[in-house]
Amino acid sequence: MIKVAIVDDDLVWNKQVTQFINNQDDMHISWSATSKEEAIAFAKSGVANVILMDINLDSGMQNYEGIIIANEILKNQPVKIIMMTNLTDIEYIKKSITAGAVNFLYKKNFEKLPETIRDTCSQNTVLGIISQDYIRLKEREQLKLLNLTDTETEVFLLLKNDNSVENVCEKLAITKGTYKKHLGNILRKLNADNLEDAIQIVQSKFI
Repeated sequence: MIKVAIVDDDLVWNKQVTQFINNQDDMHISWSATSKEEAIAFAKSGVANVILMDINLDSGMQNYEGIIIANEILKNQPVKIIMMTNLTDIEYIKKSITAGAVNFLYKKNFEKLPETIRDTCSQNTVLGIISQDYIRLKEREQLKLLNLTDTETEVFLLLKNDNSVENVCEKLAITKGTYKKHLGNILRKLNADNLEDAIQIVQSKFI
């Protein structure tokens, strides 16, 4: 059984989607949230395989909070996120991918939800396949805009992906002294105190 969650401040929409999903034989709604705080708290329980995330949580304001929430959740929970909206601005679809969403659906096409959820869970989506490459390209582009050199970029990305110092030095054929110099340059250019701060800063720049 596929466990589905909803993050949307439209209570009528939540009710309709819940009924629609619960009528499917192979999926059901585990929880729904109407705010960032609720969504992050519920997500920590780990009882959802897929989250249906509204891009713009506050319909009265274009705050695109759903993109921020998706990024926050995916830092700690390996859940698949389908972004949903009535907006047609392609830039926010791109930002959704950058935040880690693996699929996207316009709300007007809600009848495709069950199929979209099944495809997302089976990783049978074009968006899911290309999203990781897209994220890597966008990240490299952002690091270039932040004035990191090619080598500093490689050091940063290797560290971000949990490579040890030894692995970084081996993969880039550099000494530990050179590594320390590059890391110092990275932190200085990003105005960060440590690697974790640097990762947060870079992430905030392109989401």
